[in-house]
Amino acid sequence: MGRRFGWLWAAYAASAAGTGLAFDALPLIAILVLHAGPAQVAALAAVGRAAGAVLALPLGPWVEFHRKRPVMVAMDLVRCAALLSVPAAFLLGRLGFAQLLVVAVVATAAEHAFRAAAGAYLKALVAPADLLVANARFEATTWTTTALGPPLGGAAIGLFGPMTTVLANAAGFLLSAAGIRAIGGREPRPARTGATRMRAADLLDGWRHLLSDPVLRPLFLNTVLVNGLVLAAAPPLAVLMLGPLGFAPWQYGLALAGPCLGGLLGARLAGPLVARFGRHRVLRAAGTLRVLWPVGLAFVGPGTSGLLLVVAVELALITCIGVYNPVLATTRLERTPTGLVARTLAAWSVTGGLVTAALTALCGLLAEAVGPRQAIAAAGLALLATPLLLPRARQSA
Repeated sequence: MGRRFGWLWAAYAASAAGTGLAFDALPLIAILVLHAGPAQVAALAAVGRAAGAVLALPLGPWVEFHRKRPVMVAMDLVRCAALLSVPAAFLLGRLGFAQLLVVAVVATAAEHAFRAAAGAYLKALVAPADLLVANARFEATTWTTTALGPPLGGAAIGLFGPMTTVLANAAGFLLSAAGIRAIGGREPRPARTGATRMRAADLLDGWRHLLSDPVLRPLFLNTVLVNGLVLAAAPPLAVLMLGPLGFAPWQYGLALAGPCLGGLLGARLAGPLVARFGRHRVLRAAGTLRVLWPVGLAFVGPGTSGLLLVVAVELALITCIGVYNPVLATTRLERTPTGLVARTLAAWSVTGGLVTAALTALCGLLAEAVGPRQAIAAAGLALLATPLLLPRARQSA
């Protein structure tokens, strides 16, 4: 798809590699360095996502009417600087839970803006016929780096201390910014029709589009709820595995990273499956299959058998997600007008952040009250009802 897409893909890979190495870095630092409990770990995830999403609310319209590459570079540099503040404070003996919250908020807001800009830039860069291939390559890259990163990150934490992976994450964002700069070419400034200044109505345009489109509306509601429930169970699972069950950080990373190879397989299968069965059937099937497995995590025990159970559940879950995500991303871009892409992606991302934050906080409170195992089971059972939100009738996508 050309040299410019190659640089964009390389930048994405650099960022994803750093994020993979630093998988759950802030919660792990909270647990291992600050000795945080289930409620604090859940609060770190929930407050970071919620406050970051609220902070990102005006960024969607702002991104829409600015050149996308400079926005992406700026957001990478913001995330890099925020993460570097953590090891700096640690070395000075000043690291506290409040700083981790601030870093989580800033990084989340910058991530929302980056995603909005990146999606709009990809649609302008790649031919419509190549969108599914491009999204599948990004999805495959995500799962590859997530498979390789956490075990290496866990080993690095054991050898060099808990700040190692945060530094790797910051370096990944720095390399991503350099790659985006290297794309080259001249990007025209988006033309704005109507009012010359951002209006309050601009904040709602993305949601209006999502909720009025008969295909995107059910996909939007289903996806934000499923993602929220899956991520909400992650802090109780971390506390359970690293606490009462006695798993080492490298074992925790291995149990969650190895199955990510299923995401690589799913991403490779997405295109052929769509070609054979059609987009609607693939979204329905993969969207349903992906929610059947997480309830099994409530039965994890100590030792090798417990580790193998987590691997099996995560492998099934992530393989289905690997098929679903690129097909969803392509459908979303194709059904969104060019001048509305950034606002639509921002609305989707912000809503997902808020829903995930609320569900994570609720799951954390439940874990504190009745135990992490029961909280994981509750999230898994709730997931089983989410296929009811998927599109039912075949529609043009």
